[in-house]
Amino acid sequence: MERIEFGVAIPAMKDIAGFARKAEALGYDYLSVGEHVMFHTPVSNSLISLSVAAGATSTIKLVSSIVLLPLYNPVMAAKLTSVLDFASNGRYHLGIGVGGEFPREFEACGIPVKQRGSRTNEALEVIKRLWTEKDVTFEGRYTKFRNVTLSPHPIQKPHPPIWVAGRKEPAMLRAARYANGWMPYMYTPEMVRDSIEKITKMRSDAGRDKEPFSNGLFIFASIDSDRERALAQAAQTLGRSYAQDFSKIAERYTLSGTPADFRKRIKEYIDAGVRTIFMPWACRSEDVERNATIIAEEVVPEFK
Repeated sequence: MERIEFGVAIPAMKDIAGFARKAEALGYDYLSVGEHVMFHTPVSNSLISLSVAAGATSTIKLVSSIVLLPLYNPVMAAKLTSVLDFASNGRYHLGIGVGGEFPREFEACGIPVKQRGSRTNEALEVIKRLWTEKDVTFEGRYTKFRNVTLSPHPIQKPHPPIWVAGRKEPAMLRAARYANGWMPYMYTPEMVRDSIEKITKMRSDAGRDKEPFSNGLFIFASIDSDRERALAQAAQTLGRSYAQDFSKIAERYTLSGTPADFRKRIKEYIDAGVRTIFMPWACRSEDVERNATIIAEEVVPEFK
């Protein structure tokens, strides 16, 4: 059986270093962080938080889950991520998404929300070239420059892995054309299986079917000895974060319940094709470390 990898999200902007060291000691493969410019609740920036985590750890991989790429100047995004990979000794993975669920942050950054997909596609072309080439000239719809060389280049060769997050076919096509991994969210095992089949065909059509590619899953987690308590906590936490009612969908789209529930549901995702599971938190902040410990000790060993 292929190796199954597990990642956990840094839960807050305080004591990032402490949680990062804890996750590494527990044996997790990845630390992840998401971002928004503004949202319904306080939220981090993935590159800043992962930079702090990089300095506190030595082996765990670091993944943005995700960078809101259309809000960045592509050249600056290439520079920031290249330096982060170099500074972390080749541990950075660039997870990207187009966002759009909070249009005010696009307005605040001067980016038309309807351009987020096309801007992201162009940015990925720019970043990959700047990561790997010298004296790059680019003439795109949104980005134009001549004879640019970034130094240092990333340590990882040919470049840091790129994960594309999303739910719909444009995101699948983006993953097939530009990325090294697929990171869907709010997905059932059946949806995962269908998306992998589509991306496999898209990658073949794009002539990329011989290149390595990883199938992941971004899924909120809440674990407890009492299944109903875990589900209630997931619904409450996500409802507050996203300002919508999760009471009817928490069970379908999260990992919530007892360790046995986790093991059963993860097996369903693995059977659907998932090999990397990224777990942000759907529990109270004071319970995150306990959740991380229980998962590491009572769930992860089942798949190692």
